[in-house]
Amino acid sequence: MNKGSILLVEDDKEIARIICDYLRHEGYHVTWSSTGKEGWEDYKQGIYQLALVDIMLPELDGLSLCKKIRLESDLPLLLISAKHEDETKVIGLELGADDYITKPFSLEELAARIASHLRRYRRYMGKEEQTTVKTYTDGLKIDFSKKVTYIKDQVVHLTNKEWEVLFLLANNPFETFSKASIYEHIWQQEEVEGNNTVTVHIKSLRMKLNDVSREASFIQTVWGEGYRFIGEEPL
Repeated sequence: MNKGSILLVEDDKEIARIICDYLRHEGYHVTWSSTGKEGWEDYKQGIYQLALVDIMLPELDGLSLCKKIRLESDLPLLLISAKHEDETKVIGLELGADDYITKPFSLEELAARIASHLRRYRRYMGKEEQTTVKTYTDGLKIDFSKKVTYIKDQVVHLTNKEWEVLFLLANNPFETFSKASIYEHIWQQEEVEGNNTVTVHIKSLRMKLNDVSREASFIQTVWGEGYRFIGEEPL
C-alpha cells in the first residue's frame, strides 16, 4: 500500500538511509536527494505529496529550495533542523515551510508529523480540485492542472518555457519577479549580464495573450524591478 510519495532532501547519507528505510517500511514511496540542487531537479521531475528538507544542504540550501518549491506548489514542506538553528527555523516558516523537526528526533514522531500534514493536505486538495481553472477579465482562462491556456475560449499554444513563466507569474499574482529570479527559477542557472532570454519569452507570451497594448491586462512590467501578473478574476 502506497501512502504517498515523499521527497527527502538530506546530505547525511546515514540519516537519509535510516529515514528512507523507515518510511518505506511504513508504506511511503521515498525519493532521496543528497543536495539542494538535486532536490530541486527531483521535485521538477516527480509528483510528491510532501517534501522533507534539511536546512543545511550543499549547492542549494534548504531555505532556498523551500522557497522555490513554494512558488509552484502548496504541498507540505517540513524542515529538518539542528537545535541551534532557531532563527533559521523562523525564516523557513516565513518562506512557506509548514513545520520543522529538530535533530535528533524519533522516527515515530517524524511519521506522525508526516501523516498529520498529509491528512490536511489531502483535505485541502479535495476542496481545491474544483478551482484549478481560473478565468480572468479580458478573456483569459488558465487550466493549471492540464496546463492549457485560453483566450476567448480559443486554445493558446505555448512552448514549455512560456507556460512555466506564465505559471510562475499567474500562480503568484501581483508578486514582482526580477528577470534574474525568473531565469534562475525556470532555467535553473544564474542569469549572466546581457541575457535577454526572459525578455524574449515575456514578449512572446504577451503577443500570444493579446496583451500588447500600452495598458497591460495580464503581465505588467514593473520598471526597474521586473514583471508581475495582474490578471483580475471577475467578481
